[in-house]
Amino acid sequence: MIPEHFIQELLNRVDIVDVIDAAVPLKKAGANHVACCPFHNEKSPSFTVSPSKQFYHCFGCGAHGTAIGFLMEYQGLTFVEAIEDLAKRVGVQVPKEERNTPKAERPAPSLYELMQQAATYYRAALKKSQTAITYLKGRGLSGEIAARFQMGYAPEGLQNLREVFPQYEQEALSTLGLTIKNEEGRVYDRFRERVMFPIHDQRGNVIGFGGRVMAGDKNDGPKYLNSPETPLFQKGQELYGLFLARQAIRAANKVVVVEGYMDVVALAQHGVEYAVATLGTATTPQHITKLMRQTDDIVFCFDGDAAGKKAAWRAAMNALPALNDSLKLSFLFLPSEHDPDSYVREFGREKFELELAGAMPLSAYILQELSVRNELDSHEGRARFLDDAKPILQQLQAPKLNLMLRKRVAELAGVTQAEVESLLKLQAPTNQPKAQAKAPRRAPTTLMRKLLQLLFIQPPLALQLDAARLPNNNAEYEVLVKIMQLVTTDRLIRPAAIVENLEGVVAQQLLEDLTSEWMRWEEDEEFDVTEEFAGVLSQLLAAESKQSMSALLAKPFAALTAEEKELLRSYRQKPVLETK
Repeated sequence: MIPEHFIQELLNRVDIVDVIDAAVPLKKAGANHVACCPFHNEKSPSFTVSPSKQFYHCFGCGAHGTAIGFLMEYQGLTFVEAIEDLAKRVGVQVPKEERNTPKAERPAPSLYELMQQAATYYRAALKKSQTAITYLKGRGLSGEIAARFQMGYAPEGLQNLREVFPQYEQEALSTLGLTIKNEEGRVYDRFRERVMFPIHDQRGNVIGFGGRVMAGDKNDGPKYLNSPETPLFQKGQELYGLFLARQAIRAANKVVVVEGYMDVVALAQHGVEYAVATLGTATTPQHITKLMRQTDDIVFCFDGDAAGKKAAWRAAMNALPALNDSLKLSFLFLPSEHDPDSYVREFGREKFELELAGAMPLSAYILQELSVRNELDSHEGRARFLDDAKPILQQLQAPKLNLMLRKRVAELAGVTQAEVESLLKLQAPTNQPKAQAKAPRRAPTTLMRKLLQLLFIQPPLALQLDAARLPNNNAEYEVLVKIMQLVTTDRLIRPAAIVENLEGVVAQQLLEDLTSEWMRWEEDEEFDVTEEFAGVLSQLLAAESKQSMSALLAKPFAALTAEEKELLRSYRQKPVLETK
């Protein structure tokens, strides 16, 4: 492992402006530098780089991070590769943490480390299994593509992972979905006799697995077995292959969403490297939002059978709340005897991409489905057609597309648009800015949230806080405690170092909200961080004190304990700020 102190020292030595400017030309704008965001399509610059904070943030799509995060996001590097790239730029050698401390003194491995150890084991097992190798070759996959996707194999046997984890019964392995405990209390491997597909997060960490049975084997379980929901892995938010496909998606300005892991790998084998797959669940608005940060052209490619058509309709309906007018969303249905894997193997890349170019736009697909389900040559059929269209028009937030769809629905039903809106009680479509559609709505700025935003600007201010006197009933308080720990215990005082340590620990949307505001404040020359911090903290403590005292004063004086009486006195006497 790379020592944490080296990572922080590296961030101190690297200038993020130089790193990003080498890839995306920046223009000076006040205290910061700006450019059109490299992570989504835009005409006006909303991508801001702060040299003082060593941090970037896009106000359009919400992308943010340090120099490490930029290399991972833009170049598709793993965390370790990004560290090595930056180290090379400043001419230093990346040290490795020695593992020769006594076993009892070694810190417990993180959940990410455990998943990586399992992935390494599965990869080694694939090289030893001639059966698995023969199967993959029969599917047209090369060793190079298998290595690129870090594919592996879970051998036959109940407790193979015991080779990797001496503490095989530890709860962490069960939490990660690597092991299962039966009713008799015996622990065994979740994945057995399956080709393994590691699932990566945006930092390149292994967070889950998909295991596929091999054709003709004796495994009687489901064809695909996925990791369960874990602290690292939420199926409704992740997409298989996205980490590896990001550069190809931006180069093609298109992404293809398919149903299976093997579809993604087979398409990449034939040069279609901009494909991703959902993870055994229907497409969610979170999936759409994540893809919209990469491209404005999303094609769903499903099998032409009944299951594929059902999955396509679910994807279309789930996508509606996340859409905006700049997004092109379309659907490609392959012949019923094919999936993307078999199709590209039989007909090749050019024919597949020709099919993609002719994919059916979302509006045409919706109208076709509604027309097939309802007979439009009868009054009753047209009435049902309008009923089915109502929830779609209510959920679709893209104003121009919504308007066009209303007009077409009215034409097919043989009524006017005004009659459709009156009958279905539809509100007039409201304008929705593109940036708002790309970034989920931010939560209102509370006093605690503003305090955190100020700490991101000047982390040493955390030394003035007494966590015990602040509201502790929300996720923001947990972030506050983490920042205080980083400043007081780990001695981190640079904003970039704080953010880097919070990535993957704090909810992504909360971290985006906290980092976006201080990029704006930096442009305000009259903004005094210290003065603002003192004011916010004073208000926060006063509000907490008032709430606590109100609860105590509501109780009969005789019912108060001696501790509560002392607490009331201390609230009146204790100063607002405490200097450590």
